[in-house]
Amino acid sequence: MKSQRWDSNPQPAHYECAALPVELRWPEDAIIKGKGYRPAASHPASEGRIPSMAFRIDEGEIKSRVKELAEEINRDYAGKEVLLVGVLKGAFIFLADLIRHLRIPVKVDFLAVSSYGERTESSGEVRLIKDLDHPVEGEHVLIVEDILDTGLTLSYIVRMLQDRNPASLKTVVLLDKPSQRKVEFKAHYVGFEVPPVFLVGYGLDAYEKYRNLPYITELSAVEE
Repeated sequence: MKSQRWDSNPQPAHYECAALPVELRWPEDAIIKGKGYRPAASHPASEGRIPSMAFRIDEGEIKSRVKELAEEINRDYAGKEVLLVGVLKGAFIFLADLIRHLRIPVKVDFLAVSSYGERTESSGEVRLIKDLDHPVEGEHVLIVEDILDTGLTLSYIVRMLQDRNPASLKTVVLLDKPSQRKVEFKAHYVGFEVPPVFLVGYGLDAYEKYRNLPYITELSAVEE
């Protein structure tokens, strides 16, 4: 099953809302197929301001897509035990929801890396902060990550774990920003392709804030 993605040539019949003034529209290559534009100013941080027309993936859309990803993984790993490796901190909510839809035997471990620090853009330097607690040799490893953008972090993790001789090694990401790649990388399972904007919610943060939002939206739509 393909990821839900932004369509560079959208069909008007797919959209559920009225056309917006030109100055409020996203570029044509930044429109999610089947969705359209919606205000993202319902969060308390936005009260009293003019609603911004910001990108947003609603809670229901996330739940539905996570379940679909789990079904793909169930089929692909039928008869196998899988070691889920969550990348802290951003992937912890995604992993928790994903695992509850898995019907195959699973184990869980976590690692933590840093490439953002206090920035809203990747520094390009990836550092291992927390290593796995258990060996992966002979394991069917599935790396669970919140977002794939430059590809530097996941490339670093994959190289590191591949050297430890797992039986297999794949990746699942909730969000993919292919336009932001600095190195070639393609995840095996992708939830949504998203535009090149800074996103928060559902585990994703800005300066450790907004992880608790049940939806995903642009930082500009919720920051104070």
